[in-house]
Amino acid sequence: MAKRLRKLKKNIRLHSEGTHTLIVVGCTLTAVCVLTGYLFGFSSVPFGIIVGIAVAFYAVIINFFRCPIRLFQGDTEGTVLAPADGKVVVVEEVDENEYFHDRRLMISIFMSVFNVHANWIPVDGTVKLVRHHNGRFQAAWLPKASTDNERSTVVIETPEGTEVLTRQVAGAVARRIVTYPSEGEECCIDEHMGFIKFGSRVDVYLPLTAKPLVEVGQKTVGNETIIARLF
Repeated sequence: MAKRLRKLKKNIRLHSEGTHTLIVVGCTLTAVCVLTGYLFGFSSVPFGIIVGIAVAFYAVIINFFRCPIRLFQGDTEGTVLAPADGKVVVVEEVDENEYFHDRRLMISIFMSVFNVHANWIPVDGTVKLVRHHNGRFQAAWLPKASTDNERSTVVIETPEGTEVLTRQVAGAVARRIVTYPSEGEECCIDEHMGFIKFGSRVDVYLPLTAKPLVEVGQKTVGNETIIARLF
């Protein structure tokens, strides 16, 4: 049992993007609890309620900033992995008009506030484009969110010459998108692509020849679930 716990602790850590948030929220909650204790007494019912709420809220924040260490064990050639934990909300052909300007297979994964919000590189290759788009903050599950919301686009060319576009999309709660790759650099599966703070989605645009391996409603695990094969 102890060996299992040590392994679990080794493979799960907190993302660095959450350091500032965790400190600020922790200090704020502590101050609220102390103030409540002085006003109502440290053994009072109101103090106990506030402490309970504060602990539960902080636990949710900690859970949000989890950053599991995941290494894909399969063959990466022609493999497209889920860039995020969440639920598949779209698997369909759409017009992609910001980069490809043609029809593409779109696979979209929605992340709730309870999912890990680290994002992974979905394919091996070379980063061809990194672009940030200012926009709105409407609900991430809406179809228009992919083109109207605040978003960040990363295009990766695989060793076989196929271009894959991954788009991080902000939602009604998400207000900060972090994207790590730079244009021209090599990237590979297992590497982090970025982080989105709070509820949001990640869209992947593939050529129509790609074979989707997930369906709407299916849960995904970032850097583990194979969402498509490239041909």
